[in-house]
Amino acid sequence: MKIKNHTLKSCALTLVGGALLSSAAAAEMQWSDNSFTLLHGEDYELDYSLSTDDSTRDVITFEHVSGHSWGDVFLFVDRLHSSDGSDETYAEISPRLSLGKLSGSGWSFGPVKDVLFAATLEMGSFDDPDRLTRSEGSFNNLLTGVGFDLAVPGFAFVQANVYHRNNDYEENNEQLTLVWGLPFKIGKAEFVYDGFADWTSATEDQHSSLNVTSQLKLDLGNFWGNPKKLYAGIEYVHWNDKFGVKDGTFGLDSNERNVNLIFKLHL
Repeated sequence: MKIKNHTLKSCALTLVGGALLSSAAAAEMQWSDNSFTLLHGEDYELDYSLSTDDSTRDVITFEHVSGHSWGDVFLFVDRLHSSDGSDETYAEISPRLSLGKLSGSGWSFGPVKDVLFAATLEMGSFDDPDRLTRSEGSFNNLLTGVGFDLAVPGFAFVQANVYHRNNDYEENNEQLTLVWGLPFKIGKAEFVYDGFADWTSATEDQHSSLNVTSQLKLDLGNFWGNPKKLYAGIEYVHWNDKFGVKDGTFGLDSNERNVNLIFKLHL
């Protein structure tokens, strides 16, 4: 019965994701951006199995972000491959419904520019040969909550989203997500500093976790008259108690401090 319930939930979450994407496609699209990113890092924590060292990984990421007459949507797909041959696919779909746009009236107050209904569907599939996780290699989590678009001087965007997490294999908990983008110049060189911070609350079966991941990128295309197309830089991951695993549990190091080299192409 547990397998059947898990299968039904997975199907339901897939249908939700498909419906959200269909709605996004049908509504008026006001702007959009698509990109591919290549990353390489050598300090990933929590290996895929007991017999491998998967700390060195290459990642290909596809990202899409767009604004619509009803709100906005962000999605990405990561394909990770380790030096020891392990693979992982991870994806998120995050639509947000703008109360300001849908009502036709202002929802701004103080630094808040808009209030939104926010949701995220997390989907993962990874090698788990030693069955180190309860999911045994796949999971689907659904997050729902409220989002805020914030006006912060100098920043292209700042968002704050508060979620309730409906987790596939762990107890449900709460999450706070901050997202930002800061463009700036040094002489003729143009840069973007962007990233996110995810904090998740503790439950009886998982520790609280904080993941702050940010990227500092140089606009290479700007030097030959094609700005905002090709970037190069670094990504730094500062993740305490990764995946809710308390650092030191079973002798594991779950505090990740990982620098990735990145190249990003906007289509």
